[in-house]
Amino acid sequence: MTEITSQEITGEIVAEHGFTPEEYERVLKAMGRVPNITELGIFSVMWSEHCSYKSSRIHLKKLPTTGPQVICGPGENAGVVDIGDGQAAIFKMESHNHPSYIEPYQGAATGVGGILRDVFTMGARPIANMNALRFGRPDHPKMKHLIAGVVHGIGGYGNCVGVPTVGGEVNFHKAYDGNILVNAMTVGIADTDKIFYSAASGVGNPIVYVGSKTGRDGIHGATMASADFGEDSEEKRPTVQVGDPFTEKLLIEACLELMSSDAIVAIQDMGAAGLTSSSVEMASKGGVGIELIMDDVPQRETGMTPYEMMLSESQERMLMVLKPGREAFAEAIFRKWELDFAVIGHVTDTGRMVLKWKGDTVADIPLAPLADEAPLYDRPHVPTPKPAELANVPESADPAADLLKLVGTPDLASRRWIWEQYDHMVGADTAQRPGGDAAVVRVHGSGKGLAITTDCTPRYCFADPVEGGKQAIAEAWRNLSAVGATPLAVTNCLNFANPQRPEIMGQIVGCLEGMSEACRALDFPIVSGNVSLYNESKATGGGSAILPTPAIGAIGLLKDWSKSATIAFKGTGDILIAVGERSGHLGQSLWLRELHGREEGPAPSVDLMAERRAGAFIRAAICTGAISACHDVADGGLAVAVAEMAMASGIGAILDQAQPFGVAESFFGEDQGLYVVTVKDEALADFLVAADRAGVVADPIGRTIKDRIIFELEDGDFCVSLTDLKAAHEAFFPELMGEDAALA
Repeated sequence: MTEITSQEITGEIVAEHGFTPEEYERVLKAMGRVPNITELGIFSVMWSEHCSYKSSRIHLKKLPTTGPQVICGPGENAGVVDIGDGQAAIFKMESHNHPSYIEPYQGAATGVGGILRDVFTMGARPIANMNALRFGRPDHPKMKHLIAGVVHGIGGYGNCVGVPTVGGEVNFHKAYDGNILVNAMTVGIADTDKIFYSAASGVGNPIVYVGSKTGRDGIHGATMASADFGEDSEEKRPTVQVGDPFTEKLLIEACLELMSSDAIVAIQDMGAAGLTSSSVEMASKGGVGIELIMDDVPQRETGMTPYEMMLSESQERMLMVLKPGREAFAEAIFRKWELDFAVIGHVTDTGRMVLKWKGDTVADIPLAPLADEAPLYDRPHVPTPKPAELANVPESADPAADLLKLVGTPDLASRRWIWEQYDHMVGADTAQRPGGDAAVVRVHGSGKGLAITTDCTPRYCFADPVEGGKQAIAEAWRNLSAVGATPLAVTNCLNFANPQRPEIMGQIVGCLEGMSEACRALDFPIVSGNVSLYNESKATGGGSAILPTPAIGAIGLLKDWSKSATIAFKGTGDILIAVGERSGHLGQSLWLRELHGREEGPAPSVDLMAERRAGAFIRAAICTGAISACHDVADGGLAVAVAEMAMASGIGAILDQAQPFGVAESFFGEDQGLYVVTVKDEALADFLVAADRAGVVADPIGRTIKDRIIFELEDGDFCVSLTDLKAAHEAFFPELMGEDAALA
């Protein structure tokens, strides 16, 4: 075989490509010789943590992935679930963490573009985007720049491509100072008989490249995403891709038009590792070989080598296998949409990847070692020690004053500055806008709706990974139930630090254990996802490891979207009821952290059977119209949930202290499986009887009133006006972002 370069493969070059000595020995064994630089690069990206999941695959197998509603689980571009009437929801969540820290606008924008392609490559028209963002301390020198870039990148891409961004979540913690998290989620709708998969087949069938031309941006992006940050993070800027949402919009329309025909055998997005991963995955899933002619790859830069073409992560590109004779038909569609189209190879029966360039064979690699036989590690792990029980717990001397402070803290303040930069109404099917428990999007042309949410509480996962993993799933379940949707399935983005540290690997194992237990108990399978490891930084001013953050994206089905519940109170005089068991849990609460500077105590426990009972009861009550407003209790406890309902409506509430709890426990404890609902006075007795029959605790806790929140305690009343609450709630982001806030 003619080498494309005389460059010697030294130990230094091997190390630069991310191989351990043992892994390189496996490469030599697989090849039966020393690889050339192109072959080494291909092994490098395919065996990277980002592509191979070599530290997590063994544990991911523990997750439940099947159910009567599941059409396609993990292993494809996205998960697919049945929503009835011959339709399917296709959805996935992915990370773009390292690129977004290095170049926040493009990093976030291309994260949105990549997850959109994962969904429409399976035949779905995207109907909604979500995101889950984690930033460091607001006063960190880089954070304002990172927040502005990420938010503008998400909005800039999603708005231009014409898919509404309907919600998400944002948290702040010093653990993310040197490594922010940007997780993007897309949901699409397809006909169940028009779902497309990625397994190549048919020896001799043409392999087609469509979309944008290949450039030098994003080379080694997958490798960069599989290592922690050092002092040289700024030097990695060239590994960040550059996105073009207008080309993406054309690509969506061209692909969906071609998909309405019978021309496509297989299709795959060029995501992480670009042309390498897409071609390897298509061939290996189909059990075939692949031959590519590199000269025919559309290129936007001169003098590109096969190494650069194979490893580039240029955006807005797809790879297809077509039926023979359908090339001209397909090309006409892509030319109409002003996109590149090129036949760059064909399917073989060799089980190998062969690359040819300028008449020479420049790579010849067996496919099995690249994919199914990639390294797999059962890394040493140690369980996270249980935190000590809380001692010397302070009391709330003035719950109204505490509430006023809490609603203005970074984790609870209004996200209006963020979501007003997103077009959340494009397409005219958004039924519930950002700000509630879950977004609701109509299924176009039907009465159905999809509820969509993203959730995770990293501080719980840090204190107790098992309970934190359970809680992340349970809260997603709860948020869907709170709008009246039947929870269908989960996608996830598992963000952790260095898995070679046993304590970090312990977090991964623990969170997955908790997630698995919750998914099984709630019949809530995980059908797609992403793993992002090595999220830690040694950069100056940065922290070390992020908090364990298994971000959960989930969808639920509403048979009649018009019956969905919202968090806003509907009128004065309604009875407030806490549905679910209360324990007044203050460990790891925001009240304890934000008002007393203590990140202490155990995470709240999650009773999964109680969650199931409460969720089913809430959904039934929403469906029958028994309740007029509903909100789940989460960060900040019951008082914050009531305040959010009040601020959403302009209607206040008077609240009673729960017995036998203290003031702080009653109003700021972060109990799980808990909802606040409102019912009409005359319907109270029937509601309480129904709850008792369902085995669900339901306690009246107050009543809606005009324009303030009053805490009615044994030793006096404490009051805060909605005007003051709203002012505190809305102030954080505009004050933090300054001119950026004014421009938004």
